[in-house]
Amino acid sequence: MIHYGIAGCGHIAAKHIEAIRRTEGAVLTAICDPDAKRLHETADSTGAAAYATLGDMLAQETKLDVVCICTPSGLHAEMAVMAARSGKHVVIEKPLALTVEDGEWIVKAVRQSGVKAAVVHPNRYRPAVRELKAALDRGLFGRLGHVSAVVRWNRDQAYYDQAAWRGTKAMDGGVLMNQAIHSLDLLLWLFGSVRQVTAVAETRIRRMEAEDTAIALLRFENGVLGSVEASTTLYGGNLEESISVFGEDGYGVIGGKTASWIRHWRCSSMSPEESEALIRLIEADPYGIPGHEQMIRDMTAAIREDREPSVTVEDGLRSVRLVQDILDSADKLAAEMEG
Repeated sequence: MIHYGIAGCGHIAAKHIEAIRRTEGAVLTAICDPDAKRLHETADSTGAAAYATLGDMLAQETKLDVVCICTPSGLHAEMAVMAARSGKHVVIEKPLALTVEDGEWIVKAVRQSGVKAAVVHPNRYRPAVRELKAALDRGLFGRLGHVSAVVRWNRDQAYYDQAAWRGTKAMDGGVLMNQAIHSLDLLLWLFGSVRQVTAVAETRIRRMEAEDTAIALLRFENGVLGSVEASTTLYGGNLEESISVFGEDGYGVIGGKTASWIRHWRCSSMSPEESEALIRLIEADPYGIPGHEQMIRDMTAAIREDREPSVTVEDGLRSVRLVQDILDSADKLAAEMEG
């Protein structure tokens, strides 16, 4: 049995709790949170041992194998490093960290400690995304011309006002780190590293420290052109999350309010009937096994099989670095315009 602990009993912890419960060979052993009310409510509902701090949990839980870091993003680095140095495997909620330096710190601690570490990018497990990945691996769309990622979502002012750390650069980040990070991870996973970035990013509408809107142009190492549009300022609710691929032999668009459906699919090697059948197949089960459950299953298997998790800390660092490159480009462009 692989024994899990959870650091942080907020909203996202519920997904980890359910994922652990549903994973064969995994058990939730302990939780920690400085908020006593929230801690004991979670302990009462799960039966897990409760601790006020991660240090206490690491010191006193002798059966603990894995720590899931479910705290505000600004705390990820310190807690992940602490867990790794204690010899515990770690599952880190997105983003890996809020700075490249903190991300590198985590990677170094994980590698020096010899533990396994995964970053939660569950969108890789969506059935439509898996079909897109398989098509790209098979070269079904031919030579790629351009790709895009769009996140047009709503996080109203009440969302940012619910806690003092929300929307801050030190603890939360903006739309790129907090919402679009999953789409950026998919771009890197599907199309490889980025060599050139030109971007604008601003706080347009929400009262928050970090950006609520960002638009970027990318050139990948393989020459493919890309675009990113991300915002949390949409009126009334989430509108769209999509990944689009356009090549000489076809195209694919994964979309909907979350990137869970095939909206358009056409390629020279498939008949219209075959493409339509694929679209219908995804519509029958667009979500599949929940992504968090897939992540916990994978970590549990990685420990037993002594292999790397499917989404590594290096993968997480690449996404953080891309966010930083976008923000640096935006700052540089803003400074040039002011000058």
